[in-house]
Amino acid sequence: QVQLVESGGGLVQTGGSLRLSCAASGRPFSNYLMGWFRQAPGKEREFVATISRSGGRTDYGDSVKGRFTISRDNAKNTGYLQMNNLRPEDTAVYYCAADWTSTIWATGRDAGPYNYWGQGTQVTVAS
Repeated sequence: QVQLVESGGGLVQTGGSLRLSCAASGRPFSNYLMGWFRQAPGKEREFVATISRSGGRTDYGDSVKGRFTISRDNAKNTGYLQMNNLRPEDTAVYYCAADWTSTIWATGRDAGPYNYWGQGTQVTVAS
């Protein structure tokens, strides 16, 4: 199993930036594809970004494309989500998730296959 812990959330003004981190422990992080999802109050969980095991392939939700960047450092067992030009509609609890895969280039937009989730970190964007 792998345990995930997010950090880096907080309160930021519109147009500001935050970088979220997802620290993994328990198993080699390089064996897992990773995703970021978010959930705002009263809304369904939304796909934000995903990255392959190697970091060579990424995918983004339409609402964050061009503003957010997902990355990972397997040597540090940590994933990241750099969020720029934040908007009030980005306000949500952000979760990182991991899914074991034998396919080095696989990514995942759907939350269902992810077996491991962090506890979430709150991001609030003030207008």
